[in-house]
Amino acid sequence: MNGRAGHGAGIRRAVGLSGIVVAGLGFAAVTATAVVAAVMARTIVTPPKERVDDTRVIAVDQTAGIIILQRTADSMLPGEYSFFFSAGTGHARLGEVVTAGEQGVTRRILSVDYGDLATAARGRLSGWFYLRPEDLGFAFETAMIPLETGSDAPAWLIPAEEPGDRWVIQVHGRAVTRPEGLRAVPVFRRAGYTSLLISYRNDGEAPLIGDGLYALGDTEWHDVDAAIEFAASRGARSIVLMGWSMGGAIVLQTATRTRHLDVLAGVVLESPVIDWADVVAFQGVALKLPPVIARVAMQVMGRRWGGLITGQAAPIDFRRLDFVARAEELALPMLLLHSNDDGFVPVTGSRSLATSRDDIVTFVPFGVARHTKLWNYDRQRWNSTISTWLAELPQGSSTRAEA
Repeated sequence: MNGRAGHGAGIRRAVGLSGIVVAGLGFAAVTATAVVAAVMARTIVTPPKERVDDTRVIAVDQTAGIIILQRTADSMLPGEYSFFFSAGTGHARLGEVVTAGEQGVTRRILSVDYGDLATAARGRLSGWFYLRPEDLGFAFETAMIPLETGSDAPAWLIPAEEPGDRWVIQVHGRAVTRPEGLRAVPVFRRAGYTSLLISYRNDGEAPLIGDGLYALGDTEWHDVDAAIEFAASRGARSIVLMGWSMGGAIVLQTATRTRHLDVLAGVVLESPVIDWADVVAFQGVALKLPPVIARVAMQVMGRRWGGLITGQAAPIDFRRLDFVARAEELALPMLLLHSNDDGFVPVTGSRSLATSRDDIVTFVPFGVARHTKLWNYDRQRWNSTISTWLAELPQGSSTRAEA
């Protein structure tokens, strides 16, 4: 998902507008609720055109190799992160926290990849860290995945160290693109997996399809299915699907609706959306909105008439996207990584799924780390958890049936 800054900003603007309505005036209050819920719904399904620089730069000392940032939940996190600054025109990689106080958070500068950090006034922290396959130092190729619509979607294909038939398909989250999954390439590569990092409809890289909006997994899974078919055509016989945030919701749809279940070996989910109702309600609370706002927003996105407000060509079937309720339909072995302190997608859905399907789900909770930043916070634990799970994973559906 990962579009928190733009999402929150849009809703806050609506809250500000509706604030002129005096609370308690029946019709006016209902109107204000409808307006805010409509903005929330439209923001959720609309791919953002830009990301918000939500962190102020207090000072930069490149000679000493340090930067002082505004104190926020993200700027205080231990670990290594990307820092996009000056409206995306610059990028740096930041290391550990040196000091943290009320006046700001001092971090190490690991590198400045482009842009003038010395003049930066604001930026945003990201868990990406790697921006392109070249950063990893592995050979790769740019592939085009044929979609069912007749168009092609770009992907990065990074071969395993040794030729083999085990592949992992990386599915990024909302409001981001393929680089999100680059962090996972080394651990899968060491385990003998070829990595395919895909784009999907309406994500800003793949073609615009239909209404140009997100369907939160309900249609995007078709493009993952196309990627599975592509991988199989290139020799894949045992495929792991890995989904990040909203990519988790897309992967779960794929795992239960694909035509190619025979080549799927398992699923890895990082900070996943398991139940959208849970996520939308959580976001409403985080934005200090009345609970009714989230409920109405769900109705807007889930009803045909809601398309008049959001621009959706078809409503979203949220019951089909609820894998707490659909847990019994899952069959593939699953590794589920989620932080108790995610701050954006609540861990409750992951815990509920793990509890109801402890026969197939290996749930590894983290603490402190925020949304999709588990690798950044504790790289060693994240990598070793995936390595161990892969080593114990039966390869292919035929193997699972014999186990």
